[in-house]
Amino acid sequence: MPDAPSFRVDVVSDVVCPWCVIGYYQLAKAARDTGVELDLHWHPFELNPEMAEGGENLRDHLASKYGTTLEGSIQARARLTEIGAALGFTFNYADDMRMYNTFRAHQLIDWAAEQGKGHEMKQALFSAFFTHREDISDIKVLADAAACIGLNHADAQAMLQSRDRTDRIRQKEQFWISRGVQGVPAMVFDHHHLVTGAQGEENYARILLHLRDNRAA
Repeated sequence: MPDAPSFRVDVVSDVVCPWCVIGYYQLAKAARDTGVELDLHWHPFELNPEMAEGGENLRDHLASKYGTTLEGSIQARARLTEIGAALGFTFNYADDMRMYNTFRAHQLIDWAAEQGKGHEMKQALFSAFFTHREDISDIKVLADAAACIGLNHADAQAMLQSRDRTDRIRQKEQFWISRGVQGVPAMVFDHHHLVTGAQGEENYARILLHLRDNRAA
């Protein structure tokens, strides 16, 4: 029997976006349930490109940016934690959790991708931020995360300190913005079908089956 075909999925997301985590986990479960093989490619998007060094209290940040109330924040965190747990991901919110600039994190993911570990790096940084509440703008934290997935700690640190990938990441971000991506997660299936937001396992399964059926037709 021939191998099942794989479908390219370009995922535009940010490391500090909880719905990007959920959207990916929903998509991954839909792929397992339908038997569809995914060829994932992660792309950078910054929710807070102007975030200062050291970050900002997450709850204060959301209140300032979106007008989120304390009650709304408590409810949203509980909902995200419940959804994440059902999918196998741990959201570990705390009152002192901070939002950080993610530009260096995107540089690290891009660098890891060149070594065949972009997906693993993305997952490690999701966990570093949401589960372990680490400062994913800090070069040492990022280099440690790279080492945890088998990449060279010193090389990762040197790359981040050099800023050699600054223009490359800016260009990638602008590419997706120029194509209409204004929020994340944004997923492009098989180069043609753009889907935004975390769609849920059933909707992702329908998309994957539709693509598979069209390819077979």
